[in-house]
Amino acid sequence: MTSLRKLGSSDLEVFPLSLGGNVFGWTADETASFAVLDAYAAAGGNFVDTADSYTAWIDGNSGGESETIIGRWVRARGNRDDVVIATKVSQHPEFPGLSADNIKAAADASLRRLGTDHIDLYYTHFDKPEVPVEEIVGALDELVRAGKVRHIAASNITPERLQESLEFSDREGLARYVALQPHYNLVSRDTYEGGLQDLAARFGLAAVPYFALAAGFLTGKYRPGTTVQSARAAGAAKHLDTERGRNVLTALDEIARAHDTAIPTVALAWLAAQPTVAAPIASARTVEQLPALLGVAQLELTAEEITRLTRASA
Repeated sequence: MTSLRKLGSSDLEVFPLSLGGNVFGWTADETASFAVLDAYAAAGGNFVDTADSYTAWIDGNSGGESETIIGRWVRARGNRDDVVIATKVSQHPEFPGLSADNIKAAADASLRRLGTDHIDLYYTHFDKPEVPVEEIVGALDELVRAGKVRHIAASNITPERLQESLEFSDREGLARYVALQPHYNLVSRDTYEGGLQDLAARFGLAAVPYFALAAGFLTGKYRPGTTVQSARAAGAAKHLDTERGRNVLTALDEIARAHDTAIPTVALAWLAAQPTVAAPIASARTVEQLPALLGVAQLELTAEEITRLTRASA
């Protein structure tokens, strides 16, 4: 049985891989999404990440499709109490921004789509510096006090705004962020390491990194001379042009062979071993893609292997 990890200072305990819901309603239809969710849960997974804006970027979609699929799955399986659902506010076309009124209205819309009376972890998706942190935290605190949200978190925020938010919560005795969702992986370290990571450690926040596999680059399928059919291929393939990207692939190849495991498993294991990280986020559009992700729960890299990957990605 895989050990669950405590999420920061909250009472939430989560599987060491958070299943990304960004593909639900995009590259995975409802049937495929249900299959992936079933396989994830069968392996002990309990931490599903989505956002109210997923998948508004697809022609014909309006946003909220991912939440709707997750909500239908939870109702069909009757497992709401077994699943930690994280969603986000600020980017839905009909509920943009982080004004107090919008946060509360967007939360109600997410609850309807998810078919539940509470959100376990509610993120501000992208910070809006024009809105005072007092207004944002105040609205989130109201949701917590109303029982609509269990815990709050932040994503895509500067260290300065994060610290201001945390200190305001502490000073006023309001709900405080328990987690942070940064862009963080072996080929993008400065997006988290430094100010944000230091604050997470200081205030006891758990990091739940997105783009954990660098839009697919850290799966190892992008190689010189190969063409990958993927909606995110252009963004991932650019790492082949950097010395860091090539060094990371070489190290991943050799460590994966040593453990007889998949390359993405090693990349996720490095991330899961970093200070403050509770659970990397990765998505699968098919059941066949899941084992390489789920393997992070079992793979423990040696200190030497972690150091080697850290040096390769410097």
